[in-house]
Amino acid sequence: MPRSRRDKRVSLTKTTKKGLQVKQNLIEELRKCVDTYKNLFVFSVENMRNNKLKDMRSAWKHSRFFFGKNKVMMVALGKEPADEYKDGLHKVSKQLQGEVGLLFTNRTKVEVIEWFEQYTESDFARAGNVATMAVTLDAGPLPQFTHSLEPQLRQLGLPTSLKKGVVTLLSDYDVCKEGASLTPEQARLLKLLGVEMATFKVTINCMWNSENGEFEQLTTDGRNKQKVEEMEEQE
Repeated sequence: MPRSRRDKRVSLTKTTKKGLQVKQNLIEELRKCVDTYKNLFVFSVENMRNNKLKDMRSAWKHSRFFFGKNKVMMVALGKEPADEYKDGLHKVSKQLQGEVGLLFTNRTKVEVIEWFEQYTESDFARAGNVATMAVTLDAGPLPQFTHSLEPQLRQLGLPTSLKKGVVTLLSDYDVCKEGASLTPEQARLLKLLGVEMATFKVTINCMWNSENGEFEQLTTDGRNKQKVEEMEEQE
């Protein structure tokens, strides 16, 4: 049986009294979830958007998500075998790097992987994202923009003017090139044009089972769907 270190006190240094209490509460909440749910998954996020994460939480109300505060989550789970809350959790802690989160759930591995493989949402790219296609505007009227936007468009680099109250592009203009990193101005222009180039996607990296303390590294390169099909054939 996995051992429990529920009563072990954790020392959190270099923090204010209020901040210490917040971190201690998070640690207690995480450990409560370890005791409550059967499975724990570590997921990574591509093109993070808070509103998308909120939608995801709503769709999984039967489960619990934790995102951010990797160091505190590592303390709660345990960084080494000697201080892990339950057997195998130190392996989960080693996965908490970058934009990752924890999902506590009673749903099976197949159900989790299958759902997140299908869950993607398109959104507007931000500065620093790579353009997925080239966007070029031809010279002439731009009726999609109101006259009040013309000064803003010029500030963003478009060679525009008002002709009879209509925003007009004075010459052909390359908004972005495929494969190039977007500047803040380009990202703003693409949003004004309604062009979406980013995709919010969650990838399941690994899982831990509370019943046997087993840790399993899962694929992170888009082959999860194949893994699900293989598992379903074995059932």
